Amino acid sequence: MTQDDDSPEARSGRNETEEERLDRKWDDLLQELRVMQTSAQLTAGFLLTLPFQSGFAKLDDFQRGLYLALVLLAALTTAMVMTPVAVHRRLSGAHIKERVVDSGHRIVQAVIGMLSLMILGIVTLVFDVVIDRTISVLVAACVGVILLLLLVVLPRRLMRAYS
Repeated sequence: MTQDDDSPEARSGRNETEEERLDRKWDDLLQELRVMQTSAQLTAGFLLTLPFQSGFAKLDDFQRGLYLALVLLAALTTAMVMTPVAVHRRLSGAHIKERVVDSGHRIVQAVIGMLSLMILGIVTLVFDVVIDRTISVLVAACVGVILLLLLVVLPRRLMRAYS
């Protein structure tokens, strides 16, 4: 194997410059953010309709507190989804694209975590209201394990398998 065969381009099967690679990674991040933005918006929309339902007044203190925590989490998640775009807008042309892409990557990871917490919170709230607290905690724990497997374990295993 020659030295050129060991280059990142040769290993990835792509023939792109560093700038093209960063542009591609940024485009990938933006596409991922679009998907997450839709999830965050739908979740926030669902949460914002609840107080206008007749049964909302029957929520106990735990359920109300969980609801308000979820609304806050939805607002913060929406802000986090917007952050990479704001960073890119502010730093565009500053010739630090690698830092912008790296920060976008880290923010996307945080958004995935925040969306996971929102999913767990919503599952807990809905099962708590519809059935009871014990079942809601058990179901949320099961969903939490599934999320952990899908969002943490699976990507790590795939990385190891293809490295």
